[in-house]
Amino acid sequence: MENVNIKINGRAYSVPADSTVLEAARLAGVDIPTLCYLKDVNEIGACRLCLVEVTGARGLVTACVYPVNEGMEVFTNTPRVLAARKTNLELVLSNHERKCLSCIRSTTCELQKLANDYGCDEGHFEGESVQYELDTSTPFLVRDNNKCILCRRCIGACKNVQDIGVIGATDRGFDTHIGVAFERTLSETSCIACGQCVVSCPVGALYEKDDTQRVLDAIGDPTKHVAVCVAPSVRATLGECFGYEPGTDVEGKMVAAMKRLGFDGVYDMNLTADLTIMEEATEFLGRVKNGGTLPMMTSCSPGWIKYCEHYFPEFTENLSTCKSPQQMFGAMYKTYYAQKNGLDPKDIVFVSAVPCSSKKFEVQRDNQNAAGVPDVDIAITTRELARLIERAGINFKGLADEKFDVPFDIGSGAGVIFGATGGVMEAALRTAAEVILGKPLEKVDFEEVRGIAGIKFATYTLGDITVRVAVASGTKNAKELLNKVKSGEVEVDFIEIMACPGGCVNGGGQPVQNATVRSTVNLRELRASVLYNADKKMDLRKSHENSAVKKLYDEFLGEPNSHKAHEILHTSYVKRGL
Repeated sequence: MENVNIKINGRAYSVPADSTVLEAARLAGVDIPTLCYLKDVNEIGACRLCLVEVTGARGLVTACVYPVNEGMEVFTNTPRVLAARKTNLELVLSNHERKCLSCIRSTTCELQKLANDYGCDEGHFEGESVQYELDTSTPFLVRDNNKCILCRRCIGACKNVQDIGVIGATDRGFDTHIGVAFERTLSETSCIACGQCVVSCPVGALYEKDDTQRVLDAIGDPTKHVAVCVAPSVRATLGECFGYEPGTDVEGKMVAAMKRLGFDGVYDMNLTADLTIMEEATEFLGRVKNGGTLPMMTSCSPGWIKYCEHYFPEFTENLSTCKSPQQMFGAMYKTYYAQKNGLDPKDIVFVSAVPCSSKKFEVQRDNQNAAGVPDVDIAITTRELARLIERAGINFKGLADEKFDVPFDIGSGAGVIFGATGGVMEAALRTAAEVILGKPLEKVDFEEVRGIAGIKFATYTLGDITVRVAVASGTKNAKELLNKVKSGEVEVDFIEIMACPGGCVNGGGQPVQNATVRSTVNLRELRASVLYNADKKMDLRKSHENSAVKKLYDEFLGEPNSHKAHEILHTSYVKRGL
């Protein structure tokens, strides 16, 4: 790519010719403020916060969409620019519900920070404001248009990233607001609960249904036995809520903090990730040998399951019938563990800490009650877990590392990598390959399915069997892949799909990061590297070698895909349609 020569605030720079002024400035170490801009998600120049002066231009221009050209001179901090930004911020504040002390995004709100940076008078433009009712119709999300600043980043995430588009701008002028067609509630749409709109929102207009008080109430109830399991990717992201750099593994501190919250047991979901692989790999091999429905598709991501039910109901027969690791853990805890310890499943409150808002939908699905009560009672996001730790006054950074509780403390590296796109596929291949070949693999790394590419393909020859696999993350990529499978353009045997781009490490329940970080730091890659590094260091890297999983089969389940395993660990789906 050719470069052009420009000046920014009087200093000369050579920048790529296809850059915008915003991108060029960031390369030069100058961070121009934005609200509506989110790289590759929303680039529309609507908020007018990135205004700059450019020689030869008529008036101020929006840096996020204005292209550079040879000899351009840009000024980012003149009195005229700073005054315009402050005025625009105060106009945004004039129709924004300013309840910062009680807002879930206080201290992580991009508008709040900019208002402080520019010394805004929040009451400068007083006048009429529109009042909206909160949309609390779903079990996973709250929409509060009283705090919406019409940046449209949520629309960009829903349409441009996920290719779903259930929300959009409605009405015009002063009455413009973000909503659903015909002013319906979100629960009346084919929303898949992925939460990508939440992590894209710069303010508190979108947030997960907060279940932290339900968890505290359960812990405080002496008649309840309260246990929690933690998904693989949470250890790779929770630290961001406490000031750690993205890509920091905080597993030990996370466990220590959760034990101080008062749970009766703190467990690693890696165990049931391994259990999932035992069931799923066995199911796949059974379909291959017995002429079952192919390609088989993974079932770990509840956002993907909901997407399939709505948008590709003809593929529900292709879905693995395995419950997700979250649901398997709750099911085993309320059956196997309850029986061994004399507990009544009705007295158990099982909590999961997960990277995903769609898990809140999953716990309410039908056929997720192996013990006659819900397998999982409460699903909390990584953000909610951080709020619980902060509310309890726990000094996260000051904690010494601790280990998960027995008997569910053993997990393999295959379980760890579930949190990254391609991880479920690789874990399944490690087990399926050794079953087919009847001997240990010389190399357990299936690197072809790794990486953050939206769609990946690989073919493996295992003895007399050729296995063609595909991996997709983000429902926009899933749509492209599934349409190619329907048309016959692509022929595969096994497909992994995750609803969120990059997999669970980029889930809708993960810590929010501001637009600058999300535009300049590869969060998906950094977070995923935590999981792959942990896997690489482990002696146990295959699900079928997990001694704790073997014990579950020996003492309770019998064998993978047994009748009892199907009753407890498998589920069914619904053809929802649009």
